[in-house]
Parts: sequence; C-alpha cells; structure tokens
Amino acid sequence: MRYLNPLRLGLTTTLMAVLLVIGGFWPGSTALAATSTIQMGSSAGMLVFEPTEVTIAPGDTVHYEVAGVPPHNVVFDPDNSAGDVGPLSHQAFAMSGGFDVTFPADATPGSYSFYCEPHRGAGMTGTITVQG
Repeated sequence: MRYLNPLRLGLTTTLMAVLLVIGGFWPGSTALAATSTIQMGSSAGMLVFEPTEVTIAPGDTVHYEVAGVPPHNVVFDPDNSAGDVGPLSHQAFAMSGGFDVTFPADATPGSYSFYCEPHRGAGMTGTITVQG
C-alpha cells in the first residue's frame, strides 16, 4: 500500500485552490461576467424597454427579450454614447425570442443610448451605463 504524504497533499490542494481563484479574477476573464435582461415592449402592449436603464460592467451581456408586440430591434446612438457602438447594434428585427449584446471587456465607461428603430418616435429608448 502506498503512503500519501499529508504535507504534499495539502500543498497540492492549496495550489489548486489558488489557481482557481486567480483564474476567476484574471484581467479579461469572462468568469465573472453577468447578464442583464431588458424586455422589448411590455406585456401591457406599451412601446417601451423595461427597464429603461441598466448598469453593467465591461464584458457583461445584455439580453433583449421580445415581451410586447413585435417587431423590435436595438440601435445604439453613436452621438449619445461614450464609446464605439458599431458592433453593439442589432438592426435585424426580432419577432419573438431575443438576442444578446455583449459589451467588450475594454468598453469605454459611460452611458450608451439605444432605441428601437420603428418605435423611436413613440419614445422606445433606453440607456446602458458601463461602469469604470
């Protein structure tokens, strides 16, 4: 029968725990990324985003879910946004289900304004704030 050295086993376990912790907090890691949900339209038939304001961290994802009468999309306004919005907009119309918009890990902190293209005139707008 082989003898297990308790000191060696303890060091191995400690080293594995440290590596797991470092891996979860390593810069650029998506291990701690979160997902926020915004409904497009309300169950009462209103042309709104619910909630209209969300605060996220760089690297987080915003899930847009069709909740009211479609079609809806999400277009980020480059004139009223802190950083590059080119890859964030989802201009295809969603009739059901939803889609995700993931902010890059190096997203510029600040406010990002968005709207639903066919319902912007009705006030279907919102803001995402990326924390610094």
